[in-house]
Order: sequence, then C-alpha cells, then structure tokens
Amino acid sequence: MNIKKIFIVNRGEIAVRIIRSCKVLGIETVLAVSEADIDSLPARLADKTVCIGPANSTKSYLNIPVIITAAKSVGADAIHPGYGFLSEVAELAQNCQDHGLIFIGPKPEHISKMGNKLVARSIAQQCGVPVLPGSEKVASFEEVVQTIEKIGLPIMLKAAAGGGGRGMKIITDYANIKTVFESASAEAKAAFGDGTMYVEKYIPNARHIEVQILGDQHGNVIHLGERDCSTQRRHQKLIEEAPAPNISEKLRQEIREAAVKLAKNISYENAGTVEFIVDQDEQKFYFLEMNTRIQVEHPVTEAITGVDLVQEQINIARGEKLRFTQSDIRFTGHAVECRINAEAPEEGFRPSPGLISKWEMPQGPGVRIDTHCYQGYSVPLFYDSMIAKVIVHGYDRTHAMKRMLVALDEFTVEGIKTTIPFLKEVLQDEEFVSGNVNTRLLEKVMK
Repeated sequence: MNIKKIFIVNRGEIAVRIIRSCKVLGIETVLAVSEADIDSLPARLADKTVCIGPANSTKSYLNIPVIITAAKSVGADAIHPGYGFLSEVAELAQNCQDHGLIFIGPKPEHISKMGNKLVARSIAQQCGVPVLPGSEKVASFEEVVQTIEKIGLPIMLKAAAGGGGRGMKIITDYANIKTVFESASAEAKAAFGDGTMYVEKYIPNARHIEVQILGDQHGNVIHLGERDCSTQRRHQKLIEEAPAPNISEKLRQEIREAAVKLAKNISYENAGTVEFIVDQDEQKFYFLEMNTRIQVEHPVTEAITGVDLVQEQINIARGEKLRFTQSDIRFTGHAVECRINAEAPEEGFRPSPGLISKWEMPQGPGVRIDTHCYQGYSVPLFYDSMIAKVIVHGYDRTHAMKRMLVALDEFTVEGIKTTIPFLKEVLQDEEFVSGNVNTRLLEKVMK
C-alpha cells in the first residue's frame, strides 16, 4: 500500500513530530486544525492546512464525519491520529476502512478490545499474563463491598471504558463507599459515555512500568524495552525514563516478554504500549492496560534504541514487514523526559494560558525538545496544557539527570507560568535521585 499524502488529525507537538517524520519519508502532509490553531507551528510546517471547525474539540478534532470528508477532499491516502483525541476511538479506524483510507494505527477491533479495560483484563488472563486481584463490572456499591470482602483493602475503583485518571478512586476504608462509587461512575459516564466500573486491588508501593511494542501485518511482534512512568500527579505522567531503574534483570525480562505475548495473542498491528503495575514490596508485576497508539513519552524509547517510532508506524500501516528482529534492538544509555505544562504549581497547578513573551530553548549534547511553541505564540485555553517535552540522553541515569537539570535551567519561558521549577524540585528529591520512585512520590514532594 502506497502512502503519498497523510492527513494529520491532531495538534501541538505530536503534530510537529508526525510532520517531521513524514518529511524524512518524502510523504506530503495535510494538517487538520481548529480555528484556534490556524497560526500554530505545525500549521506552518505542514505542506497544507485545512480548518475543520471551531476551537471546541467536539466540533473539530473529535468530529469524525468532518474529518473523513476533509481527508477525502484533499486526496489523502491515510490518517494519522497522533495521541489523545480520536487516537483510541475505533469508530475513526472503522470509518477509514469504510472510506478507503489507511488508518495509521491498529485495527478497529484491537482498539475496541483493548480500550475496554475489562475486556483487556480478560484477554491478559487468557494468555497467562498476571492481572491484579479484582472484579468484573460492578453495578452498585454493594458489589464493591462484596469484592472488598474477597480481596481486602485498599482497592481502586476504575472506569471500564477509559483512563487518564478519570473515574479512578482509591478506597482505603468502608466509609462513604456509596458516595465514592456514585461519584466515580458519574465521572466515567461524563468522560467516556459509559459509567461501567470495576475493582482492582490497590498497590500502595507501586511502580508504573510500560513496554513499547511494534507489530506488523505479517505476525511479527517485538518490544523496544520498557519505560518507567511512575512520577505522576493525579494519574497524569510528568516524568518518564527508560530503561526502568532499580528492577532486577529477571523481572525486566518477564515484563517485556509478557507485553509481547499479549500483543501476539491478539495479532496486534502497529505501535502500542502494554502497561503494568509493579508491586515493589512483593517484586511482582500485573497487567494494567494497553494503549493502542503512540505515547506522549515515546521519545525516551527512541533515544535509547535509535528507532523512529512514528516512521515505523507509517511503514507498518503501508504493509511493510518490521525492519528489525528482537535481536536487532540494542539499548544504549539512559533517557529522561519531562513534560512542560503551562500551569502554576504554586497555585494548585492552575492552567496558565496566554502569550509567550520570551521562549529560549535549551541546547547541547543529548538534548531534544519536542514542542509546538515559539516566542509570540499564544497558548490557547481550550486544550491540554502541555507546551513542550524536554528529552535528554546520557550514558547512565545519573548523567541523564544532570543533563536534564542543566536543560531545565536553560529553558526560559516568560509571559505564562510553567511547571519547570516544580520539575527541577522533583529531579533533586532524594528518593527520585536514588531511583526509589513509586506512583505516590509526587504527593510527598508537593507536601
């Protein structure tokens, strides 16, 4: 399948990232933008730009009929959804198939299966990948109580239809279970259109470790190592690194092999990430979920492997075999990514949109900046607050962390508030420096 023109249905730094890989491959790019993004950096870099609606994402970046019509009208061969928005919506992938467009991502059925956490959990169990003790769907707080009586406290209530922290609630005692259940279900219903909940055992001393996989249309699946994404605030990742520090090589290999086993079991195609929870006290790992798209944190994997993951996505989508076997993948050094958000940490991480009056990015060996911003750019209030990703690569973790601190010191942004000072504080925290991280580390730092 030949791809000469790609319609990019996304914005921000990931749109820039896709455009640059397309240029290397000699593929023409058409960028779909909302009215708020007409003057954005990706709009300047794309070969052509098409406005698909107002700033409200439901009327632009989430409007499937308009997107399909626009892609067909410009003569695109394929659609790349990036991450977020419609990247994990099976309806878009199916519409692409129905209208003769190549969807740069997995098959619609893979998105549907793995997008439902209960179905994904069942698939993991079927192929022998460990899952956390928990329940099938729970329809009432009484069923939550029944599950607690079986597996004990604490537990995590989760939305079956989505992620990103929405609908997730930790329960540590029996007080207010009814209120918490109703609140979580309502939040899930509002976010995903489905209020179905389920229960999993909550691991207090947990690591969030995910494995990058690639699968082609010929049955080949490989992993490109793991990333540690434990440094989170409200289930949103802020710092990611690869490889994961402070785990045994035996556990590392078991996690990587489990990810490949799961992907092979469903004949997965394209880039994907299998996420796991690691119980540090027990040194056991459990399947968490699978993201059927490119991840925000993919650059740390690119840094330690030298593989352009977006380019591989496109190659797979046009029917090519993987260019690598597992033995071809080599891991070099250590990489760290910090997400820079337009937020004011000292004010409870209040969003800080507005005009960037000064923008000076760090440079130097091993430093990469993925961004859509520039001096004079006005950060809109309609979308995610991330304005840049700083990625550094060093010969080991200590070296990479030192490079990251230098890079953040050199990163100057004026006119809006950013999370740069907070990230520097986290990077210098004793536990973080030692690699003794878990998903609750930021709670301690913020206190």
